[in-house]
Amino acid sequence: MSRKWIESNRAWWDERAPSHAASDFYDLDAFRRTPDRLRPFEERELGVDPRGLDLVHLQCHLGTDTLSWAQRGASVVGLDFSEPALATARELATELGLVDRAEFVRADVYDAVDALGGRTFDVVYTGVGALSWLPDIERWADVVSALVKPGGVLYVVEIHPFLWPWSDSPEPELQFPYFGDVESHDAYGSYSDPSLVTKHNHVFEHNWSIGSVVTAVVRAGLEVELIGEYELGVEQKWPFMVRDEGGFWHMPPDRPSIPQLWSLRARKH
Repeated sequence: MSRKWIESNRAWWDERAPSHAASDFYDLDAFRRTPDRLRPFEERELGVDPRGLDLVHLQCHLGTDTLSWAQRGASVVGLDFSEPALATARELATELGLVDRAEFVRADVYDAVDALGGRTFDVVYTGVGALSWLPDIERWADVVSALVKPGGVLYVVEIHPFLWPWSDSPEPELQFPYFGDVESHDAYGSYSDPSLVTKHNHVFEHNWSIGSVVTAVVRAGLEVELIGEYELGVEQKWPFMVRDEGGFWHMPPDRPSIPQLWSLRARKH
């Protein structure tokens, strides 16, 4: 596993975290007023009331999803490799009065077992925009399996790999390969602010397909119980997309629907 991959990506995220915290994209003022950013299907797919559950959120970034689970009653740990992002997450937990059931730990996801002292959890959760930054999906699945209590679950909600190859041009246009790694030396700005002036612009990503994630999870000893695919999205990929009252993006009625999110629940027996 390449340390260069991880360190380059960490520098990218560290530099952008303060901008993300101040952006309209994350709109943390709105989150402070209504601290629940989970997608409409998540608690239903989890299949159990989150109140009282121990949940760890891997690659939690600013912690909005982590704290959304805490707001719904879970005891949560958010883990991320970016200290500037976690600083915002801890501030939010304090402001929302959730410090009694929310903590945040800085560590790379592959070091999570040691960083968390061997603790295990009812739910290992990973949210939108996380998996593509990982160099090794099989090692990730082994980490997940070690963190899940017997009888507990892994629950993943992620950007659908179908979206990966398409550019952000006004009309859909293929730009990236569906399979394989992508190394970019010109990842300027950020998805929250393309005009942001940045110094660290070298990143590595991989479009982990649903098949590769499912296979890794099964090989790590978990039993897949559910896979979902959803038409709603979390960002305006193209200018013609329309936003619903809940803030999610859709293709307009005069264009074909596409998958934008997918989910997975797998149990450790």
